[in-house]
Amino acid sequence: MCPSNHRGCVVDRTLSERGQCVQPCCRANRRRAAGYLPSQVRLRRFTPVGFGRRGVDPDEVTEFLDQVANDLARAYTELARVREQNTRIKDALRRWQSRQVRSAQELAGR
Repeated sequence: MCPSNHRGCVVDRTLSERGQCVQPCCRANRRRAAGYLPSQVRLRRFTPVGFGRRGVDPDEVTEFLDQVANDLARAYTELARVREQNTRIKDALRRWQSRQVRSAQELAGR
């Protein structure tokens, strides 16, 4: 059974391959290995500071912002890598298509 005790979680079709609940509220509360989900960033609340001060704990906010910044940096690095790979694949496909057209033209000309 999932941490949220969903009634349907014991049914095989609602469990993921790893046995984790796939109900929307459980997915939103589970942290991904790659970083925070957008909903987790939007819903994050910080601890109020102690008596005599107003606001939230600046160390907690700084730690959270550092983690989000690191997650974004990883995401942008991965995006750049995927775009570069996409460009290489498209170029290879264009070269292959050009060779195929030339081969087809040569065969037709015989």
